Order: sequence, then structure tokens, then C-alpha cells
Amino acid sequence: MTTETEAPAPQAQPLEATRAEALAEIAACADARALADLQRKYLGKAGVLAAWMARLPTLPAAERPRLGQAVNLLKKELGAQIEAREQALEKVALESASAGGSFDPTLPAPAVERGSLHPLTQVTREIEDLFVSMGYQIADGPEVETDWHNFQALNIPPDHPARDSQDTFYLEGPGKLLLRTHTSPVQVRTLERLKPPLRVIVPGKAFRNEATDASHEHTFHQLEGLVVDKGVSVAHLISAMKTLLRGIFRRDLEIRLRPGFFPFVEPGFELDARCPFCTGGCSVCKQTRWIELLPCGLVHPNVLSASGVDPNVWSGFAFGLGLSRLVMLRFGITDVRLLLSGDLRFLEQF
Repeated sequence: MTTETEAPAPQAQPLEATRAEALAEIAACADARALADLQRKYLGKAGVLAAWMARLPTLPAAERPRLGQAVNLLKKELGAQIEAREQALEKVALESASAGGSFDPTLPAPAVERGSLHPLTQVTREIEDLFVSMGYQIADGPEVETDWHNFQALNIPPDHPARDSQDTFYLEGPGKLLLRTHTSPVQVRTLERLKPPLRVIVPGKAFRNEATDASHEHTFHQLEGLVVDKGVSVAHLISAMKTLLRGIFRRDLEIRLRPGFFPFVEPGFELDARCPFCTGGCSVCKQTRWIELLPCGLVHPNVLSASGVDPNVWSGFAFGLGLSRLVMLRFGITDVRLLLSGDLRFLEQF
């Protein structure tokens, strides 16, 4: 008894022709670039097999599964053949290079260049470790701020002259948003979020719309400190600042406080330290033997009230340290713009 051979599907013979053509082209491929072109031609999103799959909706329902399965099998086969041909071409290239004397497999691989921490990161981590050892937490906040947190809650109302000294980048759109001009807004956000007593430091970027030169940059780094507790006095402030300077400069430095006005502290001070680089005057201290380091003072009662803290119960001190300036002092950098230049010739020194 004989049986009739099942007739091939209408699409089977053309698909088999596609398979034969693809396998022949892959086998004849002589370089990696041409092989990549073949992969796109047959397996790409707009390739030959994708066109076959696009025909499925036009076929009778009974024929679609058979063709879909055949196309998927062919896709796997061509992928495996392309991978095998790629490995074969790599082997040929390696043998050719070895035979020609241009490749020595016994030579060590090129050394991998290692990076290093940015000087700002180095100094920031040192100061963070120092303050964490003193019981401080590290706080953070948004660089895009509200007018309330950046100015008003810090006792700087809209008509306050202190705003004139901080050339601000305002953002377009609703909400009166801006790039923070100092890290002090995080003080307010911390007081809103945490209940005293508390000790925090806030390292981060600040932004001011000013002309750049060797000592000024529109983007710079600060470190803010805040302590709120009962009975906090200027003596606590001085003790903390001496500990900070000892950690930075590796020795005790003589300090002095000069009266200074800052809307968010009362009383406010400018803290100067005896120049650690000279004994009789130098270019760093401008021949005065003193370096102006940071503003500080006792937290203004209005700032505590704006953050929901009772100033009749709690008091505190705050300080702001210019990290960019400190890094320049530590490493003898003469141009602040180098810190954010991305120049590897500069950064590789650290």
C-alpha cells in the first residue's frame, strides 16, 4: 500500500531558498564587518526573517503556525552559524598575527590605569569622618530649592539687602524655584524633619550667578554645620571649630572671632585661623598671618521658629565652611576653576 507524500506548504520552498542563500553567504563571509552586515540583513528588525514574520497575518489560519515555527527555527540556526563563523574569523586573525610575528601571547596584558578620588572628595570624606566621630549625622538636601527654604526661613525676607550679595540662578516656571546659593537650606529642612537635640553637617554644592576667575566660580562646594540643644553657647562653637581645624591641618591653630553679620545667626562671627603655611606672612594669608576661614554664630531665634523649634527651649550654633577654598589651601591650588575642569592632567596629581 502506498501513501501520497504530503504536499509542502505554499511558503516552504521559498523559505528553504532563503535558508540556503543565508548559509552560503555566512560561509563565504571573510571579515567581521561583512558578518555584522549579514546579521542585520537576516536577523535585524527590518531584516529578511522579520519580513517573513510580517506575512503571517496574510496567510490562512491553518498555515500560520507552521510558517511561524519554521521561521523561528531558521532564526536560531542562522544565529548559531553567525556566531560560529565569528569565532572562526577571530581564530584565523589570531593565527595570522602570530605567524607574522606581530603577536606574542607570552607578553603581559597592558596595565589597567587606576583612577583616584577627586581632591574635593578626599577632603570631604576626611571632614565627614571627623564629625561622625564627634556624634554628628550627615544630612543632604535638594540643589533646586524654594525661596522659602533658601531665604525666608533663614531670616532673609524678600526685601532684605543680604539677597543682593547672593546673585541667584532663578528657574523659569511656577513655584519660584532657584539653585540654592548656600547649603544652609538643609538646616531648615533638617529642623523640619528631625527633633532636637541634633548635630548635623551638610556637604554639598552651591550656585551663584557671578563672573568666574581664579578665586570665584559659579558652582562651588560648601560644608554646613548645625548643632541644636539646650544651653548651647559660643564656647561650644569655639571648641567644635578648634577640633575641626586640628583635623584638617593636623595641628592646633590659634583662632580668633571677629564680629560678622549673617541674617541666620545672632551673634555672628568671622572665624580666622593663624596661617599654617608661614610665620611672618605669605601670599596665602596676604602677609597678615591670618586666614579668613568661615562664618559662624549662634542660630537666630527666627530660624528656629520658622522650622517649628521653640527658641525659648532650644539654642544652637551653625557654621559654613568653604570646601573649595579649603581644598585649595590644603593642596596649594591657585585657581578654583581647576576643581571642576575635568582636566586629567590636574586630577592625576591627586
